[in-house]
Amino acid sequence: MGVDGRTCCSEIPVAHTPPGGYGRAMPPPVLGGCEGKPVDGAPDLRGTWRTIAVDIAGAPAPDDHPALRHVQRIEQCGDRMVVTAAGVIHDMRCDGTAENGVNDVAEMDLTTPITVLASYEDGVHVLRPVGLPIEVTRRLDGEHMIWTYLGFTARLERTAP
Repeated sequence: MGVDGRTCCSEIPVAHTPPGGYGRAMPPPVLGGCEGKPVDGAPDLRGTWRTIAVDIAGAPAPDDHPALRHVQRIEQCGDRMVVTAAGVIHDMRCDGTAENGVNDVAEMDLTTPITVLASYEDGVHVLRPVGLPIEVTRRLDGEHMIWTYLGFTARLERTAP
């Protein structure tokens, strides 16, 4: 327990994607008992988010783009962040190290091991997969979250705190 009797995020075991993904229903929150806030400099992305628009190279994505049906839940406590979406649970510390980053499986097949560095940089959550020349980012734009991923940029609205 933390000094005030509340569960501290460092006392909660790191979560991983179960074999084959978690299925259709999101599992319960990983950091549910943690009442801490994100570290200074981190955008407060806590909540459940739903995509409302997707752009590819500055143009609207086709109506059948899979990201248009995307929902993700983000939990944050201190430098810890958990993103649950599309069958995966990516639990990380945003300290820029491979050891504490995402050490899980890729969303694309739910079996390929991945190691991803996670950090907060100038108010942006940044993910850098080890061995790949890409970045995935999340940042706030007013009440929306802007999520850049492989080949697209999505705008999401918070649907639950």
